[in-house]
Amino acid sequence: MAIPDFQTIMLPLLQVAGDGKERSIHDFVNQLAKFFKLSEQEMNELLPSGKQPVFYNRVGWARTYMTKSGLLEMTRRPNYRITERGKEVLKSNPLRINIKFLERFPEYVQFREVESARKPKQQPQEEKEDKTPEEILEDAYQEIRDSLAEELLENVMNCPPAFFERLVVELLVQMGYGGSRRDAARAVGQTGDGGIDGIIDEDRLGLDAIYIQAKRWKEAVGRPEIQKFVGALLGKRAKKGIFLTTSSFSVDATKYASEIDAKVILIDGKRLAELMIDYNVGVTEATSYQLKRIDSDYFNSV
Repeated sequence: MAIPDFQTIMLPLLQVAGDGKERSIHDFVNQLAKFFKLSEQEMNELLPSGKQPVFYNRVGWARTYMTKSGLLEMTRRPNYRITERGKEVLKSNPLRINIKFLERFPEYVQFREVESARKPKQQPQEEKEDKTPEEILEDAYQEIRDSLAEELLENVMNCPPAFFERLVVELLVQMGYGGSRRDAARAVGQTGDGGIDGIIDEDRLGLDAIYIQAKRWKEAVGRPEIQKFVGALLGKRAKKGIFLTTSSFSVDATKYASEIDAKVILIDGKRLAELMIDYNVGVTEATSYQLKRIDSDYFNSV
């Protein structure tokens, strides 16, 4: 048979997960390939980029959409397993699970609301006709990036605190701070002094120091935590700090940080994930595309 589209894969994927066991993406791919009776040739068929099998890619997207809808959840390894909501859905014996079906879940609606706010609600064909090819490509790229950012944060939250400290080191070094990784690693995660988790050089020469606070939290960081950090900065006669969290900052915390004399940069979970993507921390390039245009100078020289 032909390789099924990712929406057709959704219900069988949930049925495979129905026994409650943890599974990796490779486990899902192998079991679903048997379910759909795919040939070896179909299993090996690649995307146009040549970097990933088509079926693997579609199973991955089906898993992502099911996770965003609360039917699957990431476990600590990180594998995935069915949730109580997913079990209830299976009990209802749906004939098909697709994007329309998932719209009944608020988590999925929230996942798509950024894209929905960016464009009016349209039928897929109408939407495609209203967009230029470049706009369609940009929308697809942003959707992939947003999904990757959320998955990054899920992975970070499932890792131990010591790993988060190493991640902070890696990110800051990739951004040009701290000199060598060895120097940065000695500084970050060592002090634990009055609201300060670490100190890192602003540049390779060590002309100025930046103080760091890192919180692997689920709840929002409030103003008291920022005040504590600023107080620690003052105690060190420091004027620069970075406060990173996997969650978010309250309105009061953001307002307070913007009004004080010390320069304190707040990096919430969304921005943290975006920086990780931009500086290749915890991600790897799957493929790349080049958009080209006519070289007018070349033809004008004729």
